[in-house]
Amino acid sequence: MTELRCRKSETQEGGKEEDDRLNESEVLTTHVNTEDDEGNVPIGGADERQQKDEGEEEEDAQHKQEESNRPGSSDQRSKSSSTSGFLQRLVRVFFGCLAAVACGMLYAAYLSAYHDRKFWFSTRHELEREITFQEGSGLYYYYYKHMLTASSFERGFYELTIDNKTVSGQIINAVEHLFLYPELITSFIYRVTGSQDFVEPIYFYVGAVFGLQAVYVTALFVCSWVMSGTWVAGMLAVAWYVINRPDTTKVDHAIPLRDNWALPYFSCQVAALTGFLSNNISSATEMFCYLTMSATTFTFLLVWEHSHYVLFIQGLCLFLLDSFDLLPPRKMADIHKVYVSSLFLAYVFQFQNPTLLSSPLLSLLIGSVLARYFQQKMKMGPLVARVMKLFLHFHLVFTTGITFSYLVKKLIPVSESDFILKFLEVKFGLNTTTDFVTNFLLCQESFQTPGQDLFLRLTQASVLPFYLLVLTICVLSTLQTIYRRLSGEPMKTNLRLEDGRIGEQPEVIYHVFHSLFFGGLALLFDGMKYLWTPYVCMFTAFGVCSPDLWMTVFKWLKLKSIHPVVLSLILSTAVPTIIGFSLWREYCPRVLAELSDLQDFYDPDTVELISWIRSQAPVAAVFAGSPHLLGTVKLCSGSAVTSLPLYSDINLLRRTEHTYQVYAMRSAEDVYKILTSQKTNYVIIEESICNELSLNKGCRIKDLLDISNGHVVYDKGEIYSFSKHGRFCQEIKLNYSPYTNYFTRVFWNRSYHVYKVNSVISFQY
Repeated sequence: MTELRCRKSETQEGGKEEDDRLNESEVLTTHVNTEDDEGNVPIGGADERQQKDEGEEEEDAQHKQEESNRPGSSDQRSKSSSTSGFLQRLVRVFFGCLAAVACGMLYAAYLSAYHDRKFWFSTRHELEREITFQEGSGLYYYYYKHMLTASSFERGFYELTIDNKTVSGQIINAVEHLFLYPELITSFIYRVTGSQDFVEPIYFYVGAVFGLQAVYVTALFVCSWVMSGTWVAGMLAVAWYVINRPDTTKVDHAIPLRDNWALPYFSCQVAALTGFLSNNISSATEMFCYLTMSATTFTFLLVWEHSHYVLFIQGLCLFLLDSFDLLPPRKMADIHKVYVSSLFLAYVFQFQNPTLLSSPLLSLLIGSVLARYFQQKMKMGPLVARVMKLFLHFHLVFTTGITFSYLVKKLIPVSESDFILKFLEVKFGLNTTTDFVTNFLLCQESFQTPGQDLFLRLTQASVLPFYLLVLTICVLSTLQTIYRRLSGEPMKTNLRLEDGRIGEQPEVIYHVFHSLFFGGLALLFDGMKYLWTPYVCMFTAFGVCSPDLWMTVFKWLKLKSIHPVVLSLILSTAVPTIIGFSLWREYCPRVLAELSDLQDFYDPDTVELISWIRSQAPVAAVFAGSPHLLGTVKLCSGSAVTSLPLYSDINLLRRTEHTYQVYAMRSAEDVYKILTSQKTNYVIIEESICNELSLNKGCRIKDLLDISNGHVVYDKGEIYSFSKHGRFCQEIKLNYSPYTNYFTRVFWNRSYHVYKVNSVISFQY
């Protein structure tokens, strides 16, 4: 078909040339005839001119024939160049994907080896392995074991929805309260694939978490690659992520925590959103990013109780992009569909969880949609008018969102809403309180202000100085873009490197807002660093590897001595190369040394306690103690407990406060009444809490209890505890009445004292 078309075009061109020749000859003959008729030129001169014209016609015909042959050759050249360009892109994508997958797999292998070296995991018994799940995270692994021991998956799922063997005196839906879908899915895969024949359940569970961490770093790799255009940025992002591992992940010591399951999905969602916001993508790629974003947003909401707050911050970033007219309305509408559909599906799968209906994300979505409906001409008019409309838009959105949230909380009471407001008031110094739960949460490391150590570590790894440089350039360029848009200048979609406008790329603007919002929260709450630091590594790697960033700087400096395009290309290659070499030289030996160092994590007192519970305590016994210890007790023994290490449930936090009264200055009778109201059979007193020595006296458990119970005296700026009763955890060890009337010691070692709550009170003096 191609040859026939070429021939047909040649014949058509040849026919056109013959027609042109005939027309030219007719014009010439008529011109000669008119000259002869006028008698101005002799006949001989006319013949000579006619011969010259015929010679010129032949030369023109030859030139036209050559020109007619040139398009074919240019088509061939364009085809060959397009083919070579496609092959080059294909090779780049292939090697980039290979590098991304290799980085993820190597990181997962590194985590596995480091975890085994740190806890001697492969040489431990099952009980000792389970105790390595710290911070009470072992509770989640208990439900994974329960699903595997159930007669069927359906039966195990049903038992978890009406769980009466976890919290004493209560029937809870464990799937809803603890967000157990990761354990459900992992146990289902373990059953279906027949993995029980060749891998132990605990290794399958740990391997699943480490596999998700590989997906995490792969998504960071892809995100930095998409923004910068080179997969060198992805490798640099992964290198910084691994070097700053203490500030990027908690997977080292608390594997089953919800954020270790959820954050990899959020990373994939951010990578898909980055690609979706980009202007230079095909419709097929855009659809792929949209579907990936939809699936990961829903999964993220499903596996973590705090996910809707994270998505609310992301929604604020996108809301600003839309308000400043930096994003096509079509894409913003598609993102709204993703949020709404994901919230609806998560609401259904989470057994109509009312928290999702009152979430700030849903309130923001409804407020922005209604405000856009009432302000259809918001993005029109001169600069001053648009700024005034913008302030009105902000007012409408937040007023509508707050009103909607208030109405939902009135119709569907949410126990956590008022508590969160009180917590934030105390956190920001707007109020003070003696409430134990509020002060207890404020004393948790995750809710405290980060120390200088965080920024020193980031500076030593060279990521913080380059991050500040990249962020400053991108923020200034973004402000220029916002000013141009508000002034009515259209946004360029086909940017070239020569333009030097990195702030006009929607994906870059989003990550600027993302970094600023999460960075601000990380300055207030130390736990937010796990949401901020990974993207600091990714964003910094993108910046130093992006020619657009350097070109933007040179455009501002009006560089003329050296061609700015060439210099920006050189710097985008030289700077990451120098950084990568310095990181490899300094940190590669350290990372390898972590794998060679044999650490010894062993807790014999906890092992002895759990062994006693397994062998001596009744199966139906109920234990009281600190939440973290009770998570380990539940995991290793299966016994019911009075509270759980879940800080998002206010009711469980109140039960924790009651259990902690064993460390307060309360009488034996008061503590006995509290424990029997929770149907407690055994109470575990920990020496580390009873005799806690800390520089921060106000955050010790016994100090918080004394403040809450009013057992505090202030004298000249000093705090003293005073009560007519001694501290229960210390007085009970003396074995005198009335403590021996209510409690009987049944087990003790260096770290723990276990007392049985007497069902029959014996008054002995």
